[in-house]
Amino acid sequence: MIAAMKPELRPVLTEDDLRRTVTDLAERIRADYADTDLLLIGLLKGSFVFMSDLMRALDMPVEVDFMSATSYVGRESSGELVILKGLNESVHQRHVLIVEDIIDTGLTLSRIRERLLLEGPASLEIVTLIDKPARRQADVPVKYVGREIPDLFIVGYGIDFDQKYRWLPYIGTID
Repeated sequence: MIAAMKPELRPVLTEDDLRRTVTDLAERIRADYADTDLLLIGLLKGSFVFMSDLMRALDMPVEVDFMSATSYVGRESSGELVILKGLNESVHQRHVLIVEDIIDTGLTLSRIRERLLLEGPASLEIVTLIDKPARRQADVPVKYVGREIPDLFIVGYGIDFDQKYRWLPYIGTID
């Protein structure tokens, strides 16, 4: 078996940077939801690594569910939202935290948020590991932001390019 080659990428966030960021986010979220039955909704596929680390760092009972939607083909947003996997759990009268890996244009996330609000959650907030406000096309209220970065194309820590690079334990950029 041939081992997977590690790509040549310029690091943007190291493993230590990510660990500190997740810990900081978890502390804020835990303080806000200490006495709450919290439902984490991970947006697949990119958020699964972040959500897993965040859930463990929260160190409190939470429920989890996943949703999959896309508006991307390669590096560009098509502008069309396609729901690939809906939720298994009801969000009605629940405290819900959407877990996102990266907010780029905000188009996909804003449509998902609108859809979930129609179901009547007790509260609905968003946590994102990475925010790229320079590319924003839709206004999305994000309560918890891990890191803000400039308009870079990044991969790693669950974030992919054509389904590759998710496995990297850090976030890097492809020039």
